[in-house]
Amino acid sequence: MENEETHQGADYGPLQSLLEDDEVEEIWINSPQRIFIARSGKSELTNIVLSASELQSIMDRILMWSGRRIDLSHPFVDARLPDGSRLHIVIPEVTSEHWAINIRKHLMRGKSLLNLVEMEVISSEIREFLGEAVRDKKNILVSGSTQAGKTTLLNALVSAVPITDRVITIEEVFELSPRIPDCVAMQTRSASLDGVGEIGIRKLIKEALRMRPSRLVIGEIREAESWDMLIALNSGIPGMATIHANSATEAIRKLQTLPLLAGENITQDFLTPTVFRALDYVIHVGLDSTGVRRVLQVVKVLDRAENFHIDLEPIFTWSQGQYQRGFHV
Repeated sequence: MENEETHQGADYGPLQSLLEDDEVEEIWINSPQRIFIARSGKSELTNIVLSASELQSIMDRILMWSGRRIDLSHPFVDARLPDGSRLHIVIPEVTSEHWAINIRKHLMRGKSLLNLVEMEVISSEIREFLGEAVRDKKNILVSGSTQAGKTTLLNALVSAVPITDRVITIEEVFELSPRIPDCVAMQTRSASLDGVGEIGIRKLIKEALRMRPSRLVIGEIREAESWDMLIALNSGIPGMATIHANSATEAIRKLQTLPLLAGENITQDFLTPTVFRALDYVIHVGLDSTGVRRVLQVVKVLDRAENFHIDLEPIFTWSQGQYQRGFHV
């Protein structure tokens, strides 16, 4: 009965073939008549045409399965499909006329560091370096743009954690699936119709600290929760997280800015040393010149700063088709 319900919840009508196609990386719908996909990093307009009622029926089934809701009071929703793909919906009147829908597939979901070597995302040398950093309980920040592979790399890093460690993961929507025996996954919750019951990442971080974590993993740092993460890492709990940024340097600068949202009493004089004491390494992922997802930078965060600029030391840098090694290696 459970398998039958799961199958029915995963019936997406004309979209089913796109979701089953391993070459399709993302699907986005601007209107029922304009459905696009990304394949090998390039966008294509499909020949699929739906009616508004067909599209809404498909989305209603997905939202019913995920337990999320969308209405005029909550016109945005983040949800997860049964296969782990991530769904984002925006409805009118935030959009002008039609539902705007994005389905981001996790084609590299569940990959290990060894798998990433085989896929040429990292080299064997980087794999050994990162594996040792994880075993030594170093704090790691993964940066990159949307669809660069941040979650995939973070999942591989968490899967390299020793089996004796207890890991607590915190996400807006469940995406991580680390291969470890002792792991508790938590996700945020939207407010109810009465406007109560919302649970954000900041609350989850505080609760996670009461759950005897050996490692704290945060799916993505966006706002004031960055401050709670830094405090947790500075209290001796090893951790990992991802952040949107264009480079490892920009990731650190962003992490020096986001915590200011947590309160007026936080100053840069206090924040800068808090950042460089909390982090050990930044790994930047992105697309190389040929459009292949790859780790582009691995840098060490040094425990010094000048004029609020934290010093970084390159360890591995992708340049001219190969990895250049820094002095640290």
